[in-house]
Amino acid sequence: MQSMEEMYQQYSNTIYRYLLCLCQNAEVAEDLTQETFVIALKKIHQFRGKCKVSTWLCQIAKHLWYKEVGKRKKKPTEELTEQIVALEMTEEIVLQKQEKLNIFKRMQKLDKQAREVMYLRTMGDLNFTEIAEILGKTPNWARVTFFRAKQKIREEKENGKENRM
Repeated sequence: MQSMEEMYQQYSNTIYRYLLCLCQNAEVAEDLTQETFVIALKKIHQFRGKCKVSTWLCQIAKHLWYKEVGKRKKKPTEELTEQIVALEMTEEIVLQKQEKLNIFKRMQKLDKQAREVMYLRTMGDLNFTEIAEILGKTPNWARVTFFRAKQKIREEKENGKENRM
């Protein structure tokens, strides 16, 4: 078994990227990454080796993120809108941000697993094998789920344009 320092060196970047995909906030991802390894240190005696260390750490990170989401639901969720309004941006940048926001809104409508695959692939820059490992599925499942989610987002975007006309 590796020391916690070796685990941190080997897996901290992966855990950080995973959390960044989930939360879209570098500070929160960094804090949760640190907290993941603190919990791992406390619970290392419970690790049975039935999965890879990276999978175990990602599960800890995911549970921490769910806790964070629970805390955030109690706070106002208008931060992104206020930031966009507060900043003086050119029209092109505002339109790009609005399109990105619309895509994230569409991603939020996906089922949980499809949403996680989309975040891991697009924001975490992970390949399908890495995604499959994190989610406990096959690479082919991850590939198909990503493709279907992407198609669903495109269809919704096209339907949204038709509804505006």
